[in-house]
Amino acid sequence: MFRVSGLDAKPFTHLYGLDDDVLAWEGAIRMTADARPGFPCRVTLEDAEPGEKVLLLNYEHQSANTPFRSRHAIFVREGATGRVETDHLPEQLASRLLSLRAFDAAGMMTDADVVEGREAPPVIERLLAASGTAYLHVHYARRGCYAARIDRL
Repeated sequence: MFRVSGLDAKPFTHLYGLDDDVLAWEGAIRMTADARPGFPCRVTLEDAEPGEKVLLLNYEHQSANTPFRSRHAIFVREGATGRVETDHLPEQLASRLLSLRAFDAAGMMTDADVVEGREAPPVIERLLAASGTAYLHVHYARRGCYAARIDRL
């Protein structure tokens, strides 16, 4: 059994509604989704609808002070609030090629695999079953972007 968590919206709410110049100063860009799929929100774990505003920004998803510390570009829908799923992957993840990365409690990577999202649940269970695994990070394998966190229940 596992829990898939989107990012907490709180670190992004100060960006909602800012004008483009201020966003640029913050290192973010406002974009308009022009296709679905294509603009996966890391808070809602849903793709934005065409015409919907999203923020493109850099986010530190792995903050442990290890060689695996990492940040990358993510999309956040303006006005987004969080989402958690239990024992299944949201469509946003299920429909994409995923890189699953297992980390121990110190933030060191212990294992990894690449899998089509629809085939991921048994791989998730296998990675979480390892005694040293504390959590998983999911990345979109093609672009390398952070997608979500998975914890065992």
